[in-house]
Amino acid sequence: MSAALGFLSPKGRVLPIVTVLAVVVVLWYALAVALNYNRVSEQLAGVNPDYSVSDLLKGTWSMERPVLPAPDQIAVDLWKSTAQLKVTSKRSLIYHMYITASATLVGFAFGTILGILLAAGIVHVRTLDRSLMPWIIASQTIPILAIAPMVIVILASIGVTGLIPKAIISMYLCFFPVTIGMVKGLRSPDPLQMDLMRTYNASQWQIFWKLRVPASIPFLFASLKVAIAISLVGAIVGELPTGAEGGLGSRMLAGSYYGQMIQIWSCLVLASILGMIMVYSIAGVEWLTLRRTGERA
Repeated sequence: MSAALGFLSPKGRVLPIVTVLAVVVVLWYALAVALNYNRVSEQLAGVNPDYSVSDLLKGTWSMERPVLPAPDQIAVDLWKSTAQLKVTSKRSLIYHMYITASATLVGFAFGTILGILLAAGIVHVRTLDRSLMPWIIASQTIPILAIAPMVIVILASIGVTGLIPKAIISMYLCFFPVTIGMVKGLRSPDPLQMDLMRTYNASQWQIFWKLRVPASIPFLFASLKVAIAISLVGAIVGELPTGAEGGLGSRMLAGSYYGQMIQIWSCLVLASILGMIMVYSIAGVEWLTLRRTGERA
């Protein structure tokens, strides 16, 4: 009983999250009233000039095509487009979420591998540190919205379409935090520890695996949490330029064509839920890894 009360206490995890969520929902309803007020007030004035405040509130929270939909409208649309449709239906958001998640995970996997390899090279080869690192940093100054259409068009011209272009865009975004985090992690061992390994006549390979890699694990997982979220953004952006046949980005684009703000916001909410699942999955793997290595009780 005391453990459950502690979990719900202000120092626990549930109460702060629920409190923030409640504040966000209240502010959301208030913004829906403010942004939908003009159109609803004009409609109500044409029908009944003596409309009440309750009529105004109901109107702003139940518009068919609102500027900002109310949270309950988004919840209803999510229920209809997930639970009430077959997963294989192209109208199902689960189907589109699967397509986006596939591109995200493939891009994340390749970006992670690329980032770790680059970091290992930068740490061990001084020439790479001086020549490659500035270009890695410079690559992230180019807006992804400018790169994504070019990547998709160039790959489509050679017959590469579907998941691969989106995965490449995701990889381009997510390799950077992994590279920077791993460089910091691989360089984190204390100089005294490095001298001790050299005293034991350890090779560079042994120093890498027995000292540098274990020291870099916390840095790696911190980078992976950022990378998986950015990878999801890259996959969604990659679905926008050409209006891909599937994916949350394509659903957002279709909603923008027809003024379906509820559909757009449903996709955004589902994308945020997907991102949370991915980030917390990385956090779970981190917890298990650190517990197994003895760095966390």
